[in-house]
Amino acid sequence: MSGSAVNKALRGGRDTRTRAAHGRSHLGRRILGVGIIVVIVVTVAALVTDTVAAMRTEHGFSRALLTSPGLTYEPEVTISGFPFLTHARDGRFSGAVITARGVSVACPPRDGCHAELGATLGPMTVPDGFSIEPSDIVHTESLSAYTRLDSVNLGRMLGIVDLTVNTPAPADKAGGGGPGDGLLRRSTGVVLTGTVPLPSSSASTDVAPSASTYDGPTVRVSVLVDLSVVDGRLHLEATDFYRGPERHADAEVAEDLRDLVLSAFTATLPVLPLPWDLAPTEAHSEGSDVLLAGHVGPRDLRPDAF
Repeated sequence: MSGSAVNKALRGGRDTRTRAAHGRSHLGRRILGVGIIVVIVVTVAALVTDTVAAMRTEHGFSRALLTSPGLTYEPEVTISGFPFLTHARDGRFSGAVITARGVSVACPPRDGCHAELGATLGPMTVPDGFSIEPSDIVHTESLSAYTRLDSVNLGRMLGIVDLTVNTPAPADKAGGGGPGDGLLRRSTGVVLTGTVPLPSSSASTDVAPSASTYDGPTVRVSVLVDLSVVDGRLHLEATDFYRGPERHADAEVAEDLRDLVLSAFTATLPVLPLPWDLAPTEAHSEGSDVLLAGHVGPRDLRPDAF
C-alpha cells in the first residue's frame, strides 16, 4: 500500500472517531439539558402547588375571621411556613399576620370612625392545616395585636377635623421620618397639628367642641403630645406648643389661652377594640398614625372571636 493510501486510512479512522466523540458529547449535552428542564419544571410545579395551597388556606382563614362580630371586610391574612404543604399536613405553622381594615369604633359625639386592627401570631398549631374553620382552636405561642387610628379618625374623636400627626426623628437622627429614615415610633413628643376654637370674647369661657362648626375665632397650632394607656384606654396629653424643626403651624397664642388650647389636644378616648380582646399595654405613633398595642404569650384563639 502506498504512503498516501495509508495516510488517508489513518485520517479516515481519526475522523470516524472524532465524529463518534462529537456524537456522544452532543447526546450528553442533550441529556443534561433535558434533565435540567425536567428539574426546573418539577420545581416550578411544586412551588405553584405550594403557593396555591397556601392561598386557599389563607383565604379560608380570612373567611373564618370575617364571622367575628365587628368585621365588615375580609381581613388580609399571611401564614408563614415553607414549604407550606409540609406545615399544613402537620397543622403547624411558623406564624401568621392578620390585618383588618375599616373596623367601626366608638366615636362620640359623632359616628363614622374606623380603625385598622392587626395581629401577629407566633408559632401556631391548628386542627386542620388545609382548612381553618371559625370555631377551630388556634394555639399560638405569642400574640401581638394593635388598633391603628389614622389622623382623620383621631381628629374626629378629638373634634379637630383637620388634625395631622407627625412623628419627629430623634434629635440625634437626621431626617423627619421619611422613607429614607425608616418608620419612626414615639410615645412622647408626638406632634399634632390642627385648628381649635377660641372664646368669642375675653369675658367668655364658652368654646364650641369643634372649630368646624364654630363661627368665632380659631387658631391652628402644633403641639407636643405624650401617648399612654390609662385604664385600658388611649390617653393623649398635650404638654407644650411645638416650634420645629419639622413642619408645623407657628401661630401665637395668648398666655391666658395656652392651657385652653392645649386641652383641646388632651383626651382619654373611648375603649378601642383590640383583636381577641387583648388588653393594651402601650401606645405610640407610627409616622402619621397612632396605635394602641398589646402583647401576650401562649394563647388559644377562635377565629370567630377576633
